[in-house]
Amino acid sequence: MANIDPYILKHLSNMQPDLYWLDSDPLEPQPHSLLIGDVTTDLCIVGGGYTGLWTALLAKQRNPEREVIIIEKSWTGAGASGRNGGFCNNSLTHGFTNGYARFKDEMATIERLGRENMDAIEETIKSFGIECDWRRTGELRVADAEWQMPLLHEEAKLRNEYGDHVEVLSQEETMNRVASPTYKGALWDADGTALVDPARLVWGLERACLSLGVRIFENSEVTSLERTREGIIVHSPYGSIFAQKVALATNVFPSLVRSARKYVIPVYDFQLVTEPLTKDQHKAIGWKGREGISESRNQFHYYRMTAEGEILWGGYDAIYNFRGKVRQEYEKSADTYAHLAADFLDTFPQLKGIKFTHGWGGAIDTCSRFSPFWGTAHKGRVAYVLGFTGLGVAATRFGADVMLDLLDGIDSERTRLKMVRKKPLPFPPEPFRWFFIRLTQWSIYRADHHEGKRNLWLKFLDSIGLGFDS
Repeated sequence: MANIDPYILKHLSNMQPDLYWLDSDPLEPQPHSLLIGDVTTDLCIVGGGYTGLWTALLAKQRNPEREVIIIEKSWTGAGASGRNGGFCNNSLTHGFTNGYARFKDEMATIERLGRENMDAIEETIKSFGIECDWRRTGELRVADAEWQMPLLHEEAKLRNEYGDHVEVLSQEETMNRVASPTYKGALWDADGTALVDPARLVWGLERACLSLGVRIFENSEVTSLERTREGIIVHSPYGSIFAQKVALATNVFPSLVRSARKYVIPVYDFQLVTEPLTKDQHKAIGWKGREGISESRNQFHYYRMTAEGEILWGGYDAIYNFRGKVRQEYEKSADTYAHLAADFLDTFPQLKGIKFTHGWGGAIDTCSRFSPFWGTAHKGRVAYVLGFTGLGVAATRFGADVMLDLLDGIDSERTRLKMVRKKPLPFPPEPFRWFFIRLTQWSIYRADHHEGKRNLWLKFLDSIGLGFDS
């Protein structure tokens, strides 16, 4: 810590390593009991985050008579679902450009399904009266270097050909929305992103599930799956669940289907939240539309206004720990908080003196194509979806729909997609995985600081369809 600028540390002096979204919210539901004893159900869902909750809700909407149980190792929303930045994006492929590079022939369908999925989320929030500060604000993807602008123009042209409605803004037009001396321009997507309170969305979906008769067990880790002639036994320390079908919504934690583990690695992402802006501070940066903002470089920040007028600021680093371990102590990083604060003040120097109040981190499940993939096991009685790579607030609903199609044996437009039928390339084993990720991160950093020029390593990864992103 001795090398960190004291000027930066002053802005962090009031910061607590706490999760902002879970800070004394009266809408948080009462906890659920542990699983004790043996129970039976039609569908057992392992994991109580967005994926698990959407799977339960959609399963009951498809068939109200179906018995559904969610079993969660800690509590609903304890993982990525309760600690993300609250960006709910149309994209099912971690951005159009990534999807176009991998599923070009399907992008018209994927983009349409993404828009339909987003509309369905909004309709669910309205129909169940979920209080989650849902705002379809749109998103600015800002360029902070001139070399990024031609790429934004190219993307805008392609996306509009595939049914989106985006436009490139000049530096002046961007500054009229949000004032930062770093901006050179932006890609403006008016309706492809909504901002949401992620924890309240979890709790609202939880209440919706309960209203339809879903049972939830918390603090009940699943230790193994056992296939029998009649179904699947889901084992937990104090009991078991006998189910006809099982949906795995375990996100970054080691999959209960061992063959799926090689496709996913955990990387840690960190966020800060400021104190509420004063009227003068808000006037100094503009931002009247409260759009979501992200940067167009490879290693990017994302940021937004909260309902209370604070700024949430996250991203840039994606930290991988050797052997891909997921541990609570990895959720705090003093050096990363300082790095985030320094970049924040470079972007908004007019907010000099503002204090940060909250800082936290969390693990993201990423795969080599940066977008979700699916699979089945135990002769089709078990299905899973993984690899959302930090853009899962909306995509988890689509992932749940596909899982249910797979479990129910439905041949749908969704299940016929190549992105559903094909898996990503696996990551190499350790220690090669660690060196591979470090080399790739160094190369991405170098590209961002050399006008986007990709070195031989990144070009090689592009050629085989394997990569790594922030």
